[in-house]
Amino acid sequence: MFGMGKLFQTPRNVAWLSVAAAVTTMALKIAAWLLTGSVGLLSDAAESMVNLTAASLALLALTVAMRPADDRHAYGHDKAEYFSSGAEGVLILVAAAGIVYAAVSRMFDPQPLRELGPGLAVAVVASAVNLLVAKIMLRMANHFDSITLEADAKHLMTDVWTSVGVVGGLAVVWAAPSWRILDPIMAVAVAAHIVISGVGLLKRSYQGLMDHALPPEELAVIHECICAKAGKNAVYHGLRTRKSGPRRFIDFHLLVPGRMSVQQSHDLTQVIEQAIDERLNRSQVTIHVEPIEDGGSWDGEHVGGVASDARSCEPDDKKA
Repeated sequence: MFGMGKLFQTPRNVAWLSVAAAVTTMALKIAAWLLTGSVGLLSDAAESMVNLTAASLALLALTVAMRPADDRHAYGHDKAEYFSSGAEGVLILVAAAGIVYAAVSRMFDPQPLRELGPGLAVAVVASAVNLLVAKIMLRMANHFDSITLEADAKHLMTDVWTSVGVVGGLAVVWAAPSWRILDPIMAVAVAAHIVISGVGLLKRSYQGLMDHALPPEELAVIHECICAKAGKNAVYHGLRTRKSGPRRFIDFHLLVPGRMSVQQSHDLTQVIEQAIDERLNRSQVTIHVEPIEDGGSWDGEHVGGVASDARSCEPDDKKA
């Protein structure tokens, strides 16, 4: 990972990089706007202001999320990340509204643009900075499994692509000044693209705060681990999953023969937990063991939803 693991030992260190990039690109884009008077570049600078606010929120959220569990927060503070990504989504939508307002005004009163050459050069440098930082952050978001870093990185990538659109439109205006109406049109296009990004972040933040279940592919991994370690005759139910920041919480009821000793049951759950954690990093697995012969063990209906269904490890062809 190009030595980045040593340089960025915690998600918080990566967030500082995002703050520095936001300050740098915001200054560059404001300079480009002042040089040209382009509302498209103004919209790009406005998004960089949002980037700075979002990066600061991400830094704060990651600082809180890294705190260890305590008496009042037994599951830790990981969910602070979802507040950050949700706030970033709202800020993106506010910025989009401001961009549309400025662009519509310019549509009815087009203004000549100036110093397009130097202004475009400055905007390209700012985009290059964002691209480099976004690539680094996406790598580190995957390394730390952090939705906050991922949201910030994807926001920066959105900024890169919108900047490319704005610069492309202004390049056309530079070559053909009579097309200056393209400037506010590109600004509106930027705003539309930003809205999509903002809504996506809000949706993911909502799912995290509402303890949305792990995705189907991860549920399939859990099933594979249970069956691999407990055997083809294993039965379980009451499977509940959720994700809090980078950590996965998994619990279920495992039905075993009543003659199995406490030590044997404990050893079995240990290997299942280890197998799941090896496939799904940062998993905290809780397994409740029950005797399969006891009718009272079949209490998955108290959990509700799909978790109430009993799952068997028996191959499908044998079930039939």
